[in-house]
Amino acid sequence: MTHPSARLPRSAVIREVGLRDGLQSIATILPTEQKREWIRAAYEAGQREIEVGSFVPARLLPQLADTAELVAFAKTLPNLFTSVLVPNLRGAESAIAAQADLMIVPLSASHAHSLANLRKTPDDVVAEVAKIRAARDASGSRILIEGGVGTAFGCTLQGLVDRSEVLRLMQALLDAGADRVSIADTVGYADPGMVRDLFEDAVKIAGDRFWCGHFHDTRGLGLANVYAALEVGVHRFDACLAGIGGCPHAPGASGNVSTEDLAYMLGSMGIKTGIDIDQLLALRARVAEWLAGETLHGSLWQAGLPKTFGLAAQALSA
Repeated sequence: MTHPSARLPRSAVIREVGLRDGLQSIATILPTEQKREWIRAAYEAGQREIEVGSFVPARLLPQLADTAELVAFAKTLPNLFTSVLVPNLRGAESAIAAQADLMIVPLSASHAHSLANLRKTPDDVVAEVAKIRAARDASGSRILIEGGVGTAFGCTLQGLVDRSEVLRLMQALLDAGADRVSIADTVGYADPGMVRDLFEDAVKIAGDRFWCGHFHDTRGLGLANVYAALEVGVHRFDACLAGIGGCPHAPGASGNVSTEDLAYMLGSMGIKTGIDIDQLLALRARVAEWLAGETLHGSLWQAGLPKTFGLAAQALSA
């Protein structure tokens, strides 16, 4: 019998999104220098994909007002793939000017959430992506465009979100010119069975243009959902250091999958991430000091690495 782990990817990428998805959801505004320290330390710990901010008006999200400066700093670190979130064409123009490597355009498959969050219908966002693609191509920029389909498993405003609508919108984003697509469980409604079914269909449609899974740990299933995605070949995941983050329209949401817990799970299973977990935990301790008073999450920082860490991976590779 084939061992289940033999079917999983041999390596995976953890894209750190704490500097954007995490910081935008809390009251503390970190100084730019501390954000630079975060980026540098994450890079030194082995992370090679970091979402450093979002090009939105500073009056709306003062926590992210220094995104252009952070992109400029990130670009000084060799082989660091730097991404930003952009809600519209204006934000995309800023991302192009800053020379980020990738810009993520969020789309909510829930029509109710889309109107509340972006004041646009999902198909309005698809049309915006077409404009962004035209602007990107006209500029000669090589920045990639990722269309992120959120509330893919349900929504606190609308409730049920039909799977066929998620897949339709994902295809529409590709048709509009997105280079990559991703799927997010914005409000933490997913379970592993849902993830396996939806991601399997998504990969059939998008192939290697399916870029990333984004899970929240609201009901304790974040890592289980990552495993389900791994089973269908997905190997890139968003995560936030200390599990910070959440969604403005999901009261009580406990935030994103914790970067350090995810790195531990993958490493324990023998899936290479390139991350030094001890360095990552040291960074978490620094960030916890910077975010004193904020609610943080995760388990590994409390329990530490087990003495057997890495032994199972060695056995599988033997």
